[in-house]
Amino acid sequence: MVRTRTDAASLAGSGHVRLNGARIDAASRPVRPGDVITIALDRSVRVLKVKGFADRRGASEAARVLYDDLSPAPLPPRPPSNGSREPGSGRPTKRERRSIDRLMNGRHGTRDEP
Repeated sequence: MVRTRTDAASLAGSGHVRLNGARIDAASRPVRPGDVITIALDRSVRVLKVKGFADRRGASEAARVLYDDLSPAPLPPRPPSNGSREPGSGRPTKRERRSIDRLMNGRHGTRDEP
């Protein structure tokens, strides 16, 4: 779920992880097969049921067989509302700004008239 053990420990220490419904405050909690782990990540929640353990560390593909993902289905993306811009698209261009100004001021012409 996270890339490093340090990130996992800080996530658990900050209270974003639950073990069988109880919030844990340290990463050193023992986990057994059948336990349910709930992890609150950025804007999503992952619910995982532990199926087993590996004898040694390995690839993420091998780790995926050791748990069942019980997470709820993600919500469908909302269509953008009128006048909104995509996140991360930067500042509006001069043309876009003029279009926004016309929309906000109620003018429909192509020139900025007094």
